[in-house]
Amino acid sequence: MSDRLKALAEAGVSIWLDDLSRERIETGNLADLIKEKSVVGVTTNPTIFAAAIANGERYDEQLRSLVADGKSVDEVIFGLTTEDVRNACDILAPVAESTKDDGRVSIEVEPTLANDTEATIASAKALWAAVDRPNALIKIPATLEGLPAITAAIAEGISVNVTLIFSVERYRAVMDAYLTGLEQAKAAGKDLSTIRSVASFFVSRVDSEIDKRLEAIGTSEASALLGKAAVANAIAAYAAFEEVHAGERWTALAGAGANAQRPLWASTGVKNPAYPDTLYVTDLVVADTVNTMPEKTMEAFADHGEVKGDVVTGKGAEAATVFESLRSVGVDLDDVFLVLETEGVDKFKGSWTELVDTVVSQIEAVKK
Repeated sequence: MSDRLKALAEAGVSIWLDDLSRERIETGNLADLIKEKSVVGVTTNPTIFAAAIANGERYDEQLRSLVADGKSVDEVIFGLTTEDVRNACDILAPVAESTKDDGRVSIEVEPTLANDTEATIASAKALWAAVDRPNALIKIPATLEGLPAITAAIAEGISVNVTLIFSVERYRAVMDAYLTGLEQAKAAGKDLSTIRSVASFFVSRVDSEIDKRLEAIGTSEASALLGKAAVANAIAAYAAFEEVHAGERWTALAGAGANAQRPLWASTGVKNPAYPDTLYVTDLVVADTVNTMPEKTMEAFADHGEVKGDVVTGKGAEAATVFESLRSVGVDLDDVFLVLETEGVDKFKGSWTELVDTVVSQIEAVKK
């Protein structure tokens, strides 16, 4: 057992692996990570599946079967990915049974639907039914069109991982969408205790975009703010989480058995080599949050990460000061978050194209 990762878990941070493959499932690697690295959840995306399918012969038999059944490319992708998520859910089922919130495995709605509310709802329902495991989470993007889809899914009793959140303003809208969904579920007589959700707040991309602008500004005041925006943004998000969960609206739902929508720190792999490779783990330790990490980041933390206790609670004013400073040196934060969401959705869709291309080439290979 990694002592550093164990200390992180004991500080209340749920460690989720941002990766999945049939190889991890069938070789016992995922089970080993649960046992040895304190992993208690898994997140996936189309790029992760593209890499797994491109590099893994373990998919060939199912691929041949789906092709023989005359399935379309989209149906093949649906079959391969839901199979992996279902099996990962089974491996994590003991974790889900022993802890209130963990043991979850996330799968994304089709990214090309990010700006189509009704199609996103239909995709979420189809994935939820196909995986058919209570510890699955359906990833829905926090686009303006995604917000009502989040409400609708929660109202149906579908557990949701809200993804692609960049700004605190949008995060507040996400929390509102979740609470509205719970209120609708309650009105429909659903058991709120069975519904789970996390809100995936993206971290490293915020520094990447804002640092680029600070470097272009080039003043000493701007340079002093390099590498500070992403953590400050996440801390401000956590302050918003605390505020909403101290309110009467949440208290009423909690009294009816609802679970809090935990903040999840996503995009925690450090992109700038000048920064510590564990920055977005070490500086975001606070209880009742999730940190989903690529294995490289997890290994880095296991080797030299530090747990300094809760470094988030009560730091909202400090985070606000960072944002005031960013504005004062000329960073247009509204534009930053618009660019990040637009790029995020484009990457989301590009990731799907990558998966489609990979599966098409694998289909051609198994046909030979």
